Amino acid sequence: MSSPYEWLVGTRYLRSTHRRGFVSFVSLMSVCGLALGVATLIVVLSVMNGFGRELRSRILSVTSDATIMGLQGTIPDWRSVQKRVEREPGVRIAAPYVEEQGMLTHGQHITGASVRGILPEEERRATGLAQKLTAGSLADLQPGRYEVILGDALAQALHVHVGDSVVLIAPEGVATPTGVMPRMRRFRVTGLFHSGMYQYDRGLALVNLTDAARLFGLAPDEVTGMRLALDDPWQAPRVVRRIAYDLGGAGYYVSDWTENHANFFRSIETTKSMMFVMLSMIVAVAAFNIVATLVMIVKEKQTDIAIMRTFGAGPRNVLVIFAIQGIIIGLAGTLLGAGLGVLVSHNLQAIVGGLERLFHTRFLNPRVYYMSELPAYVEGFDVLRVCGVAFLLCALATVYPAWRAGRTAPAQALRHE
Repeated sequence: MSSPYEWLVGTRYLRSTHRRGFVSFVSLMSVCGLALGVATLIVVLSVMNGFGRELRSRILSVTSDATIMGLQGTIPDWRSVQKRVEREPGVRIAAPYVEEQGMLTHGQHITGASVRGILPEEERRATGLAQKLTAGSLADLQPGRYEVILGDALAQALHVHVGDSVVLIAPEGVATPTGVMPRMRRFRVTGLFHSGMYQYDRGLALVNLTDAARLFGLAPDEVTGMRLALDDPWQAPRVVRRIAYDLGGAGYYVSDWTENHANFFRSIETTKSMMFVMLSMIVAVAAFNIVATLVMIVKEKQTDIAIMRTFGAGPRNVLVIFAIQGIIIGLAGTLLGAGLGVLVSHNLQAIVGGLERLFHTRFLNPRVYYMSELPAYVEGFDVLRVCGVAFLLCALATVYPAWRAGRTAPAQALRHE
């Protein structure tokens, strides 16, 4: 524990006005540099957290927590399989689907897309796609009416609007007396959706399950697979493997969202770790500026140190005086940086939006980054980790200057006084 005079002397030196306040100015710059480094690191980690959460949310809105598919391409007698799966603990609903690749044409415009046949009511319960519709409703997809809901980017590529018609061409052909002809059917566009994931907004079309089965030549009791909605998506790997075991395993292939999109989330975690290490170097540089600040203070206060030593202050007391200064600078910079980083992170989208309008540019291309906004999510653990590392570096930076001050010899310091 430091005695009161050590605290008073240490804080007094930080407010030094000698030499026109140069030491105080350098101390202030050390605090500002450390705060900027800490704030930058918190903002970057928050962006990585927000990107991961937003990506996961958007993926799960158009895909599913887990999937069961037939090894032969289809699941026969899917209703009995659905009942067995929905009895499994942790499973909220098992929604059947038919999914194949197809071609969509409208006038002179043609593009490929993934065509997914769904049961509207079960799809509404299985995913959050119903909340992503910007026009129409999933209930419009009634069997036999041949209606389709397109991603907004896909509709834009085809130059269609709600009420227009598109021709859907299946890859398998039908043998006719004149040769093999592709299966095709005219669908009316009844709705649009915007998931925020360009991959799906540009490449997914939704139709009724019965219409998709007819178009792709499946039997009435066959589907491509089951999409599962679970009580806890984080338990998807364990739950889906248990389901595969209970189904007997043979004839089924199971997967979950963590496996299907593992590369996305692995790259985010790797990038986050690398950014933490690299930006910690910035914090380290700012923290070790404290060394220069304290060395300057020690050099300036040589006479004061010698006088304190002659009045009975020991090396330990002098060391504590200068250690207090370094700790105060580090604590002030760390807390100021943490507050600034959290504040910027919570208002990052507004800041980025303002900069985009100011410079008439777009920072995030949705074709590359799968989203057009820059989300940020502050995790308390990240803030504590950054503050802990910054304060530890500051504490280490005070060791050498404080040790040097404690070893000052009074006779040598007062020799020329």
